[in-house]
Amino acid sequence: MTTKAAELIELWRGGLKESTHHGHIVISDAHGIVEAWGDPTAVIFPRSSCKMLQALPLMESGAADQAGLSSRELALACASHSGAAIHTEGVARWLGGLGLADGDLRCGVHMPRDPVENKRLTCSGEAPCQIHNNCSGKHAGFLTLNQHLKGGSEYVELDHPVQKAVRAAFEEMTGETAKGWGIDGCSAPNFACTIEGLSRAMARFATPGAGARGEAIRRLYDAMVAHPELVAGEGRACTELMRATAGRVAVKTGAEAVFVAAIPEMGLGIALKIIDGGTRGSEAAITALLVHLGLLDKAHPMAMKHLYAPHTNWRGKKTGEMRTAPGFPS
Repeated sequence: MTTKAAELIELWRGGLKESTHHGHIVISDAHGIVEAWGDPTAVIFPRSSCKMLQALPLMESGAADQAGLSSRELALACASHSGAAIHTEGVARWLGGLGLADGDLRCGVHMPRDPVENKRLTCSGEAPCQIHNNCSGKHAGFLTLNQHLKGGSEYVELDHPVQKAVRAAFEEMTGETAKGWGIDGCSAPNFACTIEGLSRAMARFATPGAGARGEAIRRLYDAMVAHPELVAGEGRACTELMRATAGRVAVKTGAEAVFVAAIPEMGLGIALKIIDGGTRGSEAAITALLVHLGLLDKAHPMAMKHLYAPHTNWRGKKTGEMRTAPGFPS
């Protein structure tokens, strides 16, 4: 097994290889590594790919049930949403039910990715709010847990009870002491782990077992696959790939080209990182893995979109194609 990043996805133009995306991938089951490319011990920040792990204390503490959260709120807790009305209205209702509002969030403000809402704000001159932040559902989950724990308002601080609970769940699921931590785009701590550790966590997510944790995992998984439109949004790879696999896989991306997947019927967890941080490479790689595992047909429109379709220019002329690199499943 190599300790270097593996060549995974190639871009070809005019019969020449123009670009290559390198990265690390691990597929694990309950017993360990099943397949790997690159270095399983590479340490990464999982970024938003681990939101389902960050949501575990919300479930296990009883806070979610105390607040009467539905599967829609649980999907939003795991989401990196586009800021469409379906997302912002859901988060606003959730906060309202807690007696909270936008100002209680600590995720910050950015323009929504959703084109309809982005255009509405731009044309009206209305400023976005924190609820538009792609992580506002995760933060609503943090606030729900925080009310239950009776913690202070600065719930994103490393030593806050909310983040201590998140770290404990993350380390238990990955089977590793955090390799460090950084501040994520939404201001919450993001704990580092190995690719193998993240894959191990996803394998555990795919094989939940009994007890409170098993029940928490099952409910989060079911919420994600029941509401893929809430986990990301229209036109987004997470949403499209979960729809394409008809609920057989929970798929979640994270910034800087991280992807994870949990596959209960196979007991498998996937973690991948494209080291150039490019979304094009990570979306193509997770698509190739779903095809490799027999969960997605090459001819499916979403497989074509994210990997197999020819590249065309603005006049519709074919300019090239993406391919899986030799040694990586095609």
